[in-house]
Amino acid sequence: MPFLRVTVSAEQSQETTSKIISFLTEHTVSLLEKRVELTSVAIEYLLPTHWAIGGTTLAKQGKVAFHLEIKITDGTNLKKNKAAFIRKVYSEFETLLGPIHSASYIVVHDVRADAWGFGGETQEFRYVHACP
Repeated sequence: MPFLRVTVSAEQSQETTSKIISFLTEHTVSLLEKRVELTSVAIEYLLPTHWAIGGTTLAKQGKVAFHLEIKITDGTNLKKNKAAFIRKVYSEFETLLGPIHSASYIVVHDVRADAWGFGGETQEFRYVHACP
């Protein structure tokens, strides 16, 4: 039940949105082994003139940036899986958007199973009640 929220410093387009949703969902399922039907992606756009790194807007730097946060249940992925996810997603953004500022971040939040859930039940509740 991952939730991904990404902010991108680019002009908003349906084509870009569709591509981001597609590769984020694909890599969340394949690299983090999450269920596709529970993978949620939210995308926000900021103009490069409204995003600064080092005190200079991305527009002046001729670069784009993104910030991705993904929430997953703590203990459900190994470090190597999260590292592979971060590498692959960064590469996909670079291919899609062009020159990316290196201060583009991907944050994987490991959330305690008793602190989040869906459908009105925590992940811990689901785990406990699934055990024989």
